[in-house]
Parts: sequence; C-alpha cells; structure tokens
Amino acid sequence: MKQEIFKIVENIPIAENVFKITLRGGSETPRAGQFVNIKLRGLYLRRPISVCDAEDGSLTLIYKVVGKGTRQLSEMKEGSLDVLTGLGNGYDLEASGDLPLLVGGGVGVPPLYLLAKNLAAEGKSVCAVLGFNKKSEVFYENEFRALGCKVTVATADGSYGVKGFVTDALPENYTHVYTCGPEPMLRAVFKAIKTSGQFSFEERMGCGFGACMGCTCETVAGHKRICRDGPVLFKEEIKWQI
Repeated sequence: MKQEIFKIVENIPIAENVFKITLRGGSETPRAGQFVNIKLRGLYLRRPISVCDAEDGSLTLIYKVVGKGTRQLSEMKEGSLDVLTGLGNGYDLEASGDLPLLVGGGVGVPPLYLLAKNLAAEGKSVCAVLGFNKKSEVFYENEFRALGCKVTVATADGSYGVKGFVTDALPENYTHVYTCGPEPMLRAVFKAIKTSGQFSFEERMGCGFGACMGCTCETVAGHKRICRDGPVLFKEEIKWQI
C-alpha cells in the first residue's frame, strides 16, 4: 500500500451514471484486480474503486455515481486526489489456461479490462461476457474487442445483445473463469461454471487495508478480509452465507 497524490487528467461520462477518470502521478503499476481508495473532501471514509487500466504512471478508473462520494468525484474536472494504491491481492494469471473466460457485471467490468490486457499479451484466447441492465449502461465493449477478445454483451431487459443475465451468455468451452460483479451475479456464476475460477467481491469497506476488520467474510479456511485477503477469492475458498 502506498499513499500518493494524483493529478486529474480527464473525468468524463461514458454511459448512464458511469464515469471514466484518468489520473497521473503514480510510482507503481497495480496488478489486475487490485483497487485504490480515494480521499474526498468532507467525507470521513475513502471510496474504493477498482483499477481498470494502468500504464506509464497513469491510472484509469471507472465508477458509477451511486451516492454523495461518487457524485462529488464526478464533478471534479481538474485538481489532485489523495489516493491509497496497491490495495487487494488481484487476480492470479497463472491459473488461466489457454481459454480464460472473463465475466463482469456493471461496474464489475472495469477490473477485467486490465486482466484481459495482460492475458492477451500472454497470447491467451480471451472470451469476455459483459452484463448490464440496459443498453444505455453498456460500456467498454469495443475496448475489449480491441484487445482481441471475443465479446458477448447481455442486458437484463434485452435492449442490447443477449437478453438475460451473464449466465445466459456463457460459452461452452473455457479453461478458467475470472469474474467480478454484485453478489447475486457471483452466486449465479458460481453455480453455472464447469471449472475453477476467481471471484472478485464488491464490499463496503472502512479502511481498505485490513485494519478495521469491517469487511470480513467467512471462507472454508476461516475468516478473511475482503480488502486485504481479497477482493479476489478462488472458487474453492468461497463459503456462501445462507
């Protein structure tokens, strides 16, 4: 973990209530699946946001405006941000096999972009299934295609791509699954897939680095902190709360 000051380069809307912010000034490159924690004026808790892309000292983050913090962030077009970087464990690329499948839902899509970029650079044949509620919320389809990924988009209302959920658009063949999204989607993917996989959990966090124990979850190996021991857990570790 490192505390750094980033300059806002760009902060623009890319879909309904979804923004892309580009920051410059970092000294380290995060791994796919890691996240940052942003300090915002007048708010006690930082806001955790997954890293979408990282290159040459710049970070790309994609976030949805859902409350006071993200609303404030969306209104910042210039200036600097106090950011904790290098948080979380990230995805394990060595488990991917030759045909990795990436499954993202809503703002669970962004961390999969850097993962796809890394896997494609290793020569893997990447398939991505991206799920949204409706057409106006779809983003980054073309960016995944530009990496050489085979992309399928699913919308719950059928306004674009496959009608239904991501589990309605899963391919037949894949060697390993990487997924990120809301818990109901993760549960559905857990039940549907035929291989092992890695699940990135979205969780409310206090500190973001494991000190407050506020995001602890139960696994087959005991309690783990989503912010520090996760947010990525292997399928075999997961113990769903009933």
